[in-house]
Amino acid sequence: MAERHWHEVPASAGTQSSKMRVDLFDFELPQELIALRPAVPRDSARMLVARGGSELRDSRVRDLPDLLEPGDVLVFNDTRVIPAQLEGRRGEARIGATLHKRLDLRRWQAFIRNAKRLREGDRIAFPADVAAIAEARHADGSFTLAFEGEEPVEVLLEHAGRMPLPPYIAGKRETDERDRDDYQTMFAREDGAVAAPTAALHFTPDLMQDLAEHGIATETLTLHVGAGTFLPVKADDTEAHVMHSEWGRIEQMTADRLNRVREGGGRVIAVGTTSMRLLESAAAEDRTIHAFEGDTDIFITPGYAFRAVDGLMTNFHLPKSTLFMLVSALMGRERMQALYAHAIAERYRFYSYGDSSLLIP
Repeated sequence: MAERHWHEVPASAGTQSSKMRVDLFDFELPQELIALRPAVPRDSARMLVARGGSELRDSRVRDLPDLLEPGDVLVFNDTRVIPAQLEGRRGEARIGATLHKRLDLRRWQAFIRNAKRLREGDRIAFPADVAAIAEARHADGSFTLAFEGEEPVEVLLEHAGRMPLPPYIAGKRETDERDRDDYQTMFAREDGAVAAPTAALHFTPDLMQDLAEHGIATETLTLHVGAGTFLPVKADDTEAHVMHSEWGRIEQMTADRLNRVREGGGRVIAVGTTSMRLLESAAAEDRTIHAFEGDTDIFITPGYAFRAVDGLMTNFHLPKSTLFMLVSALMGRERMQALYAHAIAERYRFYSYGDSSLLIP
């Protein structure tokens, strides 16, 4: 096997984004437009297509092969969502834990519900004889949990955990067995995410075959999405927001193929903001993509100069979220506000289980 050379790019790679007020990224969303289940079949979901400064078209995900050009490449995130939500007890106190970042074989960083009842050194008993020690409290209120036993924590979670649905879904209905399949993409291979790369939930084997027949290539990378993706932006301006960190990897051979697509005149289309963030983290100033392995906390807001990505397929995001800021950086803030107004007026379904958009600046 050839020796692997990793090229780590600072998370701040790219032209620095501008400081902006967070309330500029706000909008009103009717609660009934929050999707509680995915479309069936998955590729029947609606898709709002936006190109350049004016073109806007209502379409379907299944029409994607006709909306791209032969020679383009779609880049998917192959992370697999683990059942990272746990309900346990510390004595008589009920403790909820959402694991969001693996530290090593036995230790995970976790957001804690009822954290005021938990102290460093406390033991939390979870179902199926799973237990963990609260090792350290962090500045953001999360804890490091050290799990007892010798199995990888991912194995323990299969017995004791449940799928970590986003709060805007979990607050409206209970998680059930159907979510174990619904909240996983067809590309899921690498255990470690606590949130799905939801843009790829729309893909089916039939759609993938159709894309291949149209001359559209596909590549995968890995970014383990953390629960921090759902954290609200509490700062008044973008400069004051501290972005969560996530671990990702792009293989050298993948980077080489993506660069050849660009050299041949094709476009790199990220499927999901997770793929986009990792690609941009791995791109140099000359717009070449390099191998990458490590953490990234890249925060993309208007003013950012994109290096790796020529377009994005993504679902509809929360108001005042880092992800709505990201799509505003790609297409322009006023343009995205107009797109979302159209989507709301046309009753598109929003968020993780909702409809899609294809954004080509």
